[in-house]
Amino acid sequence: MSDPDVPDFSGLEGGDEQQAADLVRDVALWYATQLAAERRAPVPDEDRIEELKQARQAALADQAQLATADPQEAAGIAAVYAARLKELNES
Repeated sequence: MSDPDVPDFSGLEGGDEQQAADLVRDVALWYATQLAAERRAPVPDEDRIEELKQARQAALADQAQLATADPQEAAGIAAVYAARLKELNES
């Protein structure tokens, strides 16, 4: 059974790869925002900063991969990032 709160990207075609790129960008932006906040903290947590940097880099790498992804690959990336964005926004 599918989760009604998670979009189904299994049918991505043509320009719909943009939706996947938007999701990846939103996740990378979330990490960047958290990273900036942690760096401004009175006592920054260096381990958290490193985790956030690595997660943001991974998102940026996936975003770059979308440039050459076929619709099936884009759908997979979109599904992963839709779930991740939902998880991040709930935490």
